[in-house]
Amino acid sequence: MSTFIIEGGRRLHGEIEPQGAKNEALQIISAVLLTSKPVHITNIPEILDIRNLIALLQGMGVTVDRLGKGDYVFCAADINTDYIFSTEFISRCAALRGSVLVVGPLLARFGKAYFSQPGGDKIGRRKIDTHIDGFIRLGAKVSFDEKKRAYLIEAPTDGLKGAYMLLDEASVTGTANIIMAASMAHGTTTIYNAACEPYIQQLCRMLVGMGLGIDGLGSNLLTIHGRTELAGTTHRILPDMIEVGSFIGMAALNQSSITIKNVSYDNLGIIPDSFRRLGIRLERVGDDIVVPEQDCYEIETALDGSILNIADAPWPGLTPDLLSVMLVVATQCKGSVLIHQKMFESRLFFVDRLIDMGAQIMLCDPHRAVVIGLDHKFPLRANKMLSPDIRAGIAMLLAAMSAKGTSEIGNINQIDRGYELIDQRLNNLGAKIIRKED
Repeated sequence: MSTFIIEGGRRLHGEIEPQGAKNEALQIISAVLLTSKPVHITNIPEILDIRNLIALLQGMGVTVDRLGKGDYVFCAADINTDYIFSTEFISRCAALRGSVLVVGPLLARFGKAYFSQPGGDKIGRRKIDTHIDGFIRLGAKVSFDEKKRAYLIEAPTDGLKGAYMLLDEASVTGTANIIMAASMAHGTTTIYNAACEPYIQQLCRMLVGMGLGIDGLGSNLLTIHGRTELAGTTHRILPDMIEVGSFIGMAALNQSSITIKNVSYDNLGIIPDSFRRLGIRLERVGDDIVVPEQDCYEIETALDGSILNIADAPWPGLTPDLLSVMLVVATQCKGSVLIHQKMFESRLFFVDRLIDMGAQIMLCDPHRAVVIGLDHKFPLRANKMLSPDIRAGIAMLLAAMSAKGTSEIGNINQIDRGYELIDQRLNNLGAKIIRKED
């Protein structure tokens, strides 16, 4: 198990550019299975989860040509159908969270797919009900294969049929999977309460480029006009909004001035204003964000003077993937804040490690924590930690960078799953992070 050794308390300066968006890339790369024609994708983050998904597609028979860093051409003209229904394939899918997104395309194109319970972060249960219910509404039959320990999804012999559906939750992966399944269904599919994150919008734009008709892009009411065949296309992945938020938080924790380049500001939604509520000044310069050095970051209070409440919500609300970072940032701001993580019941358990570092945090329950900021007057202490998931891992890394002394973070493959060469990129800003390979 690899480890980061972090010397904390160093001021940062310079420029950093976010990688391509992981969550978009998982959808976009899965969508290449919908066509036998070449699909050219750029700005792919070459992180562990994405490399594993690409390897999974190669095992299925997809040809993959790497033209340069983050620049790939995929062609799914010759899929090994025996393999995609095999126990080996199902086992590989179970180990990779992003593999859920190949189910919709395989069902659409080949009329059959296995849906295994996905792996990934240890952050609590992740329901697959929305995916399954969407497939059923398109006419698929679902059964559980006891031998393969996976759900078998089968389209009728005459194919999937468009339908109206109201999703029980605005699930991002569920919406993406249903869109891809509906893309080759007969007739029109209407999805109400669809997720409308920029990454879903990007998936829709890619499918439109492949010849699919989609109405309502950017809203929670999507209409998909199915086609029997889709063409190839070219697509560029957005910058990762989670990295952008992580870098904003990093600058504040270290009272540093940095410039975050090419952030696609118009696609960040409420993220910049959410950090401003923690007292962090941000300036938009073109498509960059400049975070200046500050002596004090004062948390806002509500209009009635009560404690600030920051909670996640479906887009255009605040993404849950940034709450761990915002919680760590708040430990060194001035004032108090309630962090309410609604979606995942285990994502806040890492705060025990922050309390060991001297942070003043009260964990109310699995979903809520009150943070009392130390206003940089009492720096966090170095600690030895293990990363439980991607987002907690980056939060721990940011805490360690601001702490007094030398910290260790083990199980950093969790961080590598979501952040590309993060140690090298932060060291270029003045951090001191050493990767120790076991």
